[in-house]
Amino acid sequence: MSKQIKAVALISGGLDSMLAAKAVQEQGIHVEGINFFTGFCVEGHTHAIRKRDSDKPKRNNSLWVAEQLGIKLHIIDVIEEYKNVLINPKHGYGANMNPCLDCKIFMVNKAKQWMLENEFDFIITGEVIGQRPMSQRKATMPIISKESGADDRLLRPLCGKNLPETLPEREGWIDRDKLYDFSGRSRKPQMELAEKYGFIDYAQPAGGCCFLTDEKYSNKLVDLWKTRGTKEYELDDIMLLKVGRHIRPNPRFKIMIAREDGEGRFMEGYKKTFTNLNCSSHQGPLALIEGTPTEEDLVIAAKLIARYGQGREAQTVDVEIRLLNGESKNLSVTPFLADEIPQEWFI
Repeated sequence: MSKQIKAVALISGGLDSMLAAKAVQEQGIHVEGINFFTGFCVEGHTHAIRKRDSDKPKRNNSLWVAEQLGIKLHIIDVIEEYKNVLINPKHGYGANMNPCLDCKIFMVNKAKQWMLENEFDFIITGEVIGQRPMSQRKATMPIISKESGADDRLLRPLCGKNLPETLPEREGWIDRDKLYDFSGRSRKPQMELAEKYGFIDYAQPAGGCCFLTDEKYSNKLVDLWKTRGTKEYELDDIMLLKVGRHIRPNPRFKIMIAREDGEGRFMEGYKKTFTNLNCSSHQGPLALIEGTPTEEDLVIAAKLIARYGQGREAQTVDVEIRLLNGESKNLSVTPFLADEIPQEWFI
């Protein structure tokens, strides 16, 4: 009997990786998915707790894609290993703090290791030439293949006809004529292919899957590194950058103010590790303070949280401050007016 050829597909949860895996499945290849959790993945985070995203399905799209394809998905924690990719990217950053080319090389390399350990034959990605300015250009495709060590065991089914022949094609595992020649940023070909395969419900085609491509998130990360004087970070640090309104009145402290109930409930879990504030005379948000605020800074923080509560138009608002040492302070403050808060405070 002939050996069953097996491929591992990088599954981000987006449309492209789903289509790429399906295209290979259609050729009789056994496919399993792999998803690497860096801590910066969009999946299953803020859209799951914010009201403004209430119309979006509350699901992990990577798991959902695997379900649609009928494949096993291996989710692997690479948080610690990924730190070096983000802090020291050989190929630099994109428009924000996204080390896209180094990230793709890292992911494919990890997939190659998994492929060898589990006796699989090749790797699938959903890359399309010209779709992303940093990592998905014709000039960068060979760099990813080479520096990841995957070489010609890396198959990109959606643009394979535009690229040199790979090992799966030479060995006859894959029919090159059944690959695609997609290119450019238009998602129309992918959407037409999705319809052909019967995929109606899928993640927003043009949506990113990484917070590091977001300008606001990147600004918060740079601020974190700058004020700490180091680029080191922990998972809790980068999770908190995803929620709340972040305001830094001075280098000594930053206040994070929940924007709605879902964020407030999430931030409740951090009350024991941060000085935190609540309005006691009016309904208002939870806020966390990071840093070493002075007494004057705590007054500023209290005036800020009062501004974002229901007492914003009151003469005074009572604010309870719970310090890390277990002590509590009660302040009565006049809320900031909107034009009293300098724009440069907002991160």
